[in-house]
Amino acid sequence: MAATLPADSVGRVSPQSVRFDEPLLLECGRELPGYTLAYETYGVLNADATNAILVCHALSGNHHAAGYDSEDARKPGWWEACIGPGKPLDTNRFFVVCSNNLGGCHGSTGPTSEDPATGQAYGADFPLVTVGDWVRTQARLADHLGIERWAAVAGGSLGGMQALQWAIDLPERIGHAIVIAAAPRLSAQNIAFNEVARQAIRSDPDFHEGRYALTGDRPRTGLMLARMLGHITYLSEAAMGEKFGRERRDERGAFGFHYGVEFEVESYLRHQGESFVDRFDANTYLLMTKALDYFDPAAATGGDLSKALARTTAPFFVASFTSDWRFPPAASHEIVRALLDINKRVSYAEIEADHGHDAFLMPVPRYQEVFGAYMNRVAEEVGA
Repeated sequence: MAATLPADSVGRVSPQSVRFDEPLLLECGRELPGYTLAYETYGVLNADATNAILVCHALSGNHHAAGYDSEDARKPGWWEACIGPGKPLDTNRFFVVCSNNLGGCHGSTGPTSEDPATGQAYGADFPLVTVGDWVRTQARLADHLGIERWAAVAGGSLGGMQALQWAIDLPERIGHAIVIAAAPRLSAQNIAFNEVARQAIRSDPDFHEGRYALTGDRPRTGLMLARMLGHITYLSEAAMGEKFGRERRDERGAFGFHYGVEFEVESYLRHQGESFVDRFDANTYLLMTKALDYFDPAAATGGDLSKALARTTAPFFVASFTSDWRFPPAASHEIVRALLDINKRVSYAEIEADHGHDAFLMPVPRYQEVFGAYMNRVAEEVGA
């Protein structure tokens, strides 16, 4: 018997893909002879194609942002809290598009794809990609879908950085920029976390310098450790304390586990790491963290973020969360100040939430209220 899906869900969805045979020159200087993007869409594109929203995913996300996979209905899309009928990205009003970033491992061309020059998986030979590269591939996707201008480009974390880059690079093709739980660049601490994660992967004996596909191995232990480290940074101390405290799986086992799983939080992190390695690729993880590290639009203007934002024409909605210590409110404040300094339109919300960085994924009532109110204005502008 088929499971009953929530009334405010977009329901069952199937991914689509499109192949682009025109070569793509990347910012690193290398060229891809062609590439494929996997994507999903929700809602209906109106007659004049003005109600389209591009959703950009974060580090370990993909194109499955909402609804339930047609083949696996166990888990909804990663932004199910915000996409669907009556939600901030209301699919009764908007046509929502989410693609798997170039370099990904869920259908878009990336390290697991075949290199036409060798007939084998790219592996470590896949070129470095940047947020700017993703913007240009997403613009091609928009052309393919018949969308000249997005009503808004939205995302959280790395997805919010993409929305920021969209507003800078292609101002004529974006109506609003939705930048949630993001930053104008990574702090040294964030780069350090990413480097520890990369070293965990690269130090795994089964990594084989990124060519593990040729040996049949996978650096499972290294990728698991990278995910465990990352997951700690996505949660707040309050959230971890409330969820796990110092609870033990079995009080009788104290001092007898010989470094096995004893505390509930240990069990949780190991589960997160073990399940992650079954759905993600290690080389893709390295690529995505490097794209995060390199993101710094103000670098081209001598570190002046206001100058970098001078070409933007889209109004901004910027949101942060009080317990997010990975991308804290201060990082969003920097974006807001830079916009206000050059008289750009920006709305800002700082949301009280104990979920840490992951709050942007959660159905936090105040978050959904202010996000929904802003998107209602966007809908009215485009007549949706």
